[in-house]
Amino acid sequence: MARRRRGLPVNGVLLLDKPKGASSNHALQRARRLLQAQKAGHTGTLDPMATGLLPVCLGEATKFSAHLLEADKVYRTRVQLGAVTDTGDAEGEVVECCEVPPLSVEDIERVLERFRGEIDQTPPMYSALKHQGRKLYELAREGKSVERAVRRVTVYDARLLAFEGEVFELEVRVSKGTYIRTLAEDIGRALGCGAHITALRRLATGPFGSEGMLALETLESLPGQSEREATLLPVDVLVAHLPRLDVDEAARQRLMHGQSANVDGAGARVGETARLYCDEAFLGLGVVTGPQEVAPRRLLNTAAG
Repeated sequence: MARRRRGLPVNGVLLLDKPKGASSNHALQRARRLLQAQKAGHTGTLDPMATGLLPVCLGEATKFSAHLLEADKVYRTRVQLGAVTDTGDAEGEVVECCEVPPLSVEDIERVLERFRGEIDQTPPMYSALKHQGRKLYELAREGKSVERAVRRVTVYDARLLAFEGEVFELEVRVSKGTYIRTLAEDIGRALGCGAHITALRRLATGPFGSEGMLALETLESLPGQSEREATLLPVDVLVAHLPRLDVDEAARQRLMHGQSANVDGAGARVGETARLYCDEAFLGLGVVTGPQEVAPRRLLNTAAG
């Protein structure tokens, strides 16, 4: 007998402003409990030290969370020159101190130019990547270090916001998989004095920016369940970048039974994944298999009614 899932069938996306000091999972679980949701997941881990945008997918939205994992992200960070830590941030132990040479804004900008565009990065040991089934940060805490494959990432933009003495602030827009701690360390190395980050805030993920972010305390202060659910974005915001197809009731019935259906394929090419709607209700995703045919790919359970 299947165990009944506790909570309410809450569906949508919460743009959570993760607080400093909390793990992404801890923040996620607090949000899930406040919304009494049966199911929740986030779309890209933030370090405990980091703050900012953590999109939380609730209920049916978890089916489409992978689309945000692939998204570009924007961060603002503060970088301290002259010291390297074992974690790459201020929460780690200093493992190397270096004298900071006299630097100007022009010196920083010249080095930043080398880090714009496609670059190679070696993921840090203090990360959630896995080696032989274990997370790297678990091995790092045991004093172990293992080989990590270099990955190719893209820094679309890196803007110097402020520079004073041995500290500067950056705003960067990067591709998925980019570690800002590693970027700061590499910039510090290029400046000849080492570096680590002392603050990190995520400002954007894919189509979502800082507008509409909600702190846990704000969510908690709302008077009831309906007010809290009113803060959620609809499920289909996660796939708004995909082409849209509208189907009639007969096609909806066929799709919900796992069958292909006839559809006016205008706006989507054969082989493309598209958003499916019936009477303005989002059904899920389908794959265009012919000029006027679509097959179900990932549909909402709520679309069956």
